[in-house]
Amino acid sequence: MERTLRAGRLATFAYFALNGFLMGMWIVHIPAVEDRAGISHAVLGWLLLLLGAGAFVGMQIVGPLTDRLGARTVVPVSAALCAGALVLPGLAANVWALGAALLVLGFGNGCLDVSMNAHAVQVERGYRRPVMSAFHATFSIGGVLAALVGARTLSWGWSPAATLGAVAVLGIVAAASSAPALLRPEPPHPGAGRATEQEASATPRRGTPRRIWALATLAFMLMLCEGVANDWSVLQLRDVLDAPDATAALAYGAFATAMTVGRLLADRVAARSGPVAILRYGAAVASLGLTVAALSPWIPLALAGWTVFGAGLSGCVPQLFSAAGHADRDAAGANVSRVAGLGYLGMLAGPAVIGPLTHFMPLNLTFFLPVAFCAVAACTAGVLRDRGPGRDDHGHDQGQAQGAAKPVRK
Repeated sequence: MERTLRAGRLATFAYFALNGFLMGMWIVHIPAVEDRAGISHAVLGWLLLLLGAGAFVGMQIVGPLTDRLGARTVVPVSAALCAGALVLPGLAANVWALGAALLVLGFGNGCLDVSMNAHAVQVERGYRRPVMSAFHATFSIGGVLAALVGARTLSWGWSPAATLGAVAVLGIVAAASSAPALLRPEPPHPGAGRATEQEASATPRRGTPRRIWALATLAFMLMLCEGVANDWSVLQLRDVLDAPDATAALAYGAFATAMTVGRLLADRVAARSGPVAILRYGAAVASLGLTVAALSPWIPLALAGWTVFGAGLSGCVPQLFSAAGHADRDAAGANVSRVAGLGYLGMLAGPAVIGPLTHFMPLNLTFFLPVAFCAVAACTAGVLRDRGPGRDDHGHDQGQAQGAAKPVRK
């Protein structure tokens, strides 16, 4: 049993890294794809909305599908779809072809995002301790690897179609080879059928619980904060503090590095202090770090602020995904799709919200909107507690713990 669980965990790491690598390769090749399609930056900005729309639709479709068929079936198919779709933007020669390509790529990415997170919840349930943040750190590492590989292939003069095509083939192979190690679907929760019948007699239609929507709202706010760092941190140093381009680029580097390191450490902290503490104090630290970055008149202090912002934010979103997945074992995929979907919209909304605000105030002052969102998350962190019967402080089924052996430590 322990060997199967470890293999499932390693496979989950592989899919998270693959997802980060695939999307990182797309990001690295955006300028080359833009030139091939012959479009402007403005048109590209609108087309990227199709990428987000496709991801959102994929998330909503694949969540319930994962609950029905099991992550073992859905994850490899989603990964193969995402990998295969990667080559399409490299082949696009006009705006229409690129728009269709990004819609399909976004759909595949959304399917993989939700299904692999649902499987991560299943692995975490087996381990009986937090392991979600490390998976999200692996996604970031995959993105870093993509930046290194993409930079090398671009320096060799490879075309986007050749590079993305090769990566697509390798991605499909990786998706297929990791599939046998995924965990088998869990049996239905004891008494689930009886509870469903009782609820059906009390309410004709069962909707998404309010707690899931609360988690999704927090995901929207916190991932909007992450989107602000991705898109505006470099511009803040360059335009507000007059930093050289090379120095300004360190702002995002500091944020991303702190996010990755923080996620590698967050699981151990969550195991000792609980997910509520991770969200409460992490969001509070993030709000402090972004405040320092926004108000600092000195470049080194601003870089320190972005670092603290990334470290505080790093463990917050994985706790929301984990809580959504553990809220109802038989609807884990659907619940994760709600939280991930609204969170993804928040990531896209970051640039859209901050941009118009700069017409009314300096860029650094617009950052107090994400500061406020972090403060709200810190004050409402208690929503992570599942007060339902038969659950422990981490939202796991106590009944499963009694039937399980010892928790797996490694």
